[in-house]
Amino acid sequence: MNWILIVIAGLFETGFAICLGKAQESQGKESLYWWLGFVASLSLSMFLMYKAISGQNAIPIGTAYAVWTGIGAVGGVVAGILLFKEPVAFWRMFFVCTLIASVIGLKAVSEH
Repeated sequence: MNWILIVIAGLFETGFAICLGKAQESQGKESLYWWLGFVASLSLSMFLMYKAISGQNAIPIGTAYAVWTGIGAVGGVVAGILLFKEPVAFWRMFFVCTLIASVIGLKAVSEH
């Protein structure tokens, strides 16, 4: 269950990055809504990460943090490409793939 929580927390980390980018692009009331989405996503992400590192079968903080940031980083790159027209380059995608492999590797060698 804690691994599911950390994955969802990582997705919310991607969500707060998207909201931050959209808030920067927008103005007025729309910007306010994006800022509210940012705060909500950030809060949920942190809470879920806290739950994943607490209690029975807790994920070690070092592993949880690496997985959380890895999911957020990959999600941020994908969102940047799809929503913010960021470039898709071979080396960029190569290193995103190595990041994904690292997150999978951390899960594979984790004791919990």
